[in-house]
Amino acid sequence: KSLFAGIPFDWYRRNNLSEFEGYYGSVVYSFLQGVGVDLVAEDVTSKGRLDLAIRAGEKVYLFEFKVVEREGEESALGMLKRKGYAEKYKATTKEIYLLGLDCSEKERNLVNFQWERV
Repeated sequence: KSLFAGIPFDWYRRNNLSEFEGYYGSVVYSFLQGVGVDLVAEDVTSKGRLDLAIRAGEKVYLFEFKVVEREGEESALGMLKRKGYAEKYKATTKEIYLLGLDCSEKERNLVNFQWERV
């Protein structure tokens, strides 16, 4: 949450960046790329594009970012599971983790974080 909370208010003025999941994904991508993590943005699978995949040793972390505003809307973790994005990595011996990050346009921040080991 601190990563998003530190983004200056003025950067949101006269634009609608906070409406798009790509904005939140780009912030996390930039941070992780800056520290040298092996990652793939918009990782293509047979079911669509996974927002971000990180390969770290014997582990794979699959990220989905979603802007949610209404009660009952599908969570980012729910979307990861429904789309079956982990299937691409199941042939490996690596541990697979799904990470769903729900963001809010209104709050301009992360409002829910869920993870699960596959």
